Amino acid sequence: MPQQRNALTELVKAHVGAGRRMSTREFSAVAVDPDTGWSPSKTLVGKIIADGGYDVTPQLVGAVAVGLGLDRDIIAAAAHLQVIGYTDAELTKGAPARLIRMIGAEGEPVDESTKAQAVAERWDSEQ
Repeated sequence: MPQQRNALTELVKAHVGAGRRMSTREFSAVAVDPDTGWSPSKTLVGKIIADGGYDVTPQLVGAVAVGLGLDRDIIAAAAHLQVIGYTDAELTKGAPARLIRMIGAEGEPVDESTKAQAVAERWDSEQ
């Protein structure tokens, strides 16, 4: 049975909004999909962090990756987990496993430092 979480929403909420690293306006300005030049509006970013309904598109995935400074694979895994879900086995390797380590098993966002990223990649290579 697939596991689902609002992982994309969780990632954005961990970095954007009142008291976070960026305001919705700042995030909207820097989150630009490199393939299309599309950027989410401040209103859309507000919907995302408020757990409102929104469509997950390839352009949104690309823009969020740039805005958060994360690999597109991680953001794509978050979108996949949120929309489709993963089986337990799928969550043990690759981008899905890195994502779960980033957002924490209990939904508490984990600060992804360079050292943490290196450890996650080493775990992936050992599996």
